[in-house]
Amino acid sequence: MTRDDDRTARGSLGSVDMGEPRRRVLLALGGNAMTGADGRARPEDQLAAAAVAMEAVAQLLQDDVEVVITHGNGPQVGNLLVKNQLAAAVVPPVPLDWCVAQTQATLGFVLMDALEAALARHGVQRRTAAVVTRAVVDPADPGFAHPSKPVGRYVSTDEAAVMVEHGETWEDRGERGWRRVVASPEPREIVDAGAVHALVEAGFVVIANGGGGIPVVRDDDGSLRGVEAVIDKDLGAALLAEAVAADVLVIATDVPHVVVGYGTPDARPLGQVTQRELRDLAAQGEFGSGSMGPKVEAILRFAERGGDHAVICALDDIVAAVEAGAGTVVGAAQ
Repeated sequence: MTRDDDRTARGSLGSVDMGEPRRRVLLALGGNAMTGADGRARPEDQLAAAAVAMEAVAQLLQDDVEVVITHGNGPQVGNLLVKNQLAAAVVPPVPLDWCVAQTQATLGFVLMDALEAALARHGVQRRTAAVVTRAVVDPADPGFAHPSKPVGRYVSTDEAAVMVEHGETWEDRGERGWRRVVASPEPREIVDAGAVHALVEAGFVVIANGGGGIPVVRDDDGSLRGVEAVIDKDLGAALLAEAVAADVLVIATDVPHVVVGYGTPDARPLGQVTQRELRDLAAQGEFGSGSMGPKVEAILRFAERGGDHAVICALDDIVAAVEAGAGTVVGAAQ
């Protein structure tokens, strides 16, 4: 089924607009947007950020916009890794795929509670679900041969040595200490996309594919197994948006716009931008590979594959972004 076919089918399932198809939005919440303003990820910080985001989702649902939610998990996985490190001499550290699964479940629970509270305030009745979601990566992805994604905190040489004994890869980062580096392969397929899509079609607001998905590889016999890696949340969001036939992709983060010339006197925010202009800026190295770069790549992929428009915006601007009224916006027909 094409995106247009899917959208037409949705219009026949009870839209209030006299048969007009309802718009479907894939909302990707950045991991850092799910923390406090000072970057802390205490439970109370995460609960407060979730409440802000889910208030926006409730407003969209009240306006008959369908919403599928995904989220980052960097700070949350970072917290688990600290626990791994502190307890490594007592209990074996759990692998990264387990950490991603744990944070998917935890943040799914937090977001469902926050959303249901917001829906009650708005008088909207919708069912919610969180799906623990796997994403297939290629075992031959170059990221596995050269792990480069830093995760977790900096530690001393002695602390790093304990973790290296458990098979982890750590790098000496000079005065700040040692830091773990892991593979960050490209997501190729969302294993559980069918379950997500079925729940969405049944009327659920679904939270899925957190942290880009639990990284798995497919063996020769077709079976799946988890691997030590982290998948970029934004590239996973673009893949999920395509899988659920979303019309709009919104990446909500901790800044209101993409900025060109960041950190220079010539810095300027990007509002409406064409695909070509954004591609050219990315090719010129304007966007950091570990920060804004993947977000820009994600919205470009979505727009180039036929989505109505894609946006990078702040958490407070989600509702306006759905109508292309806030953030950095790139459209399809450009």
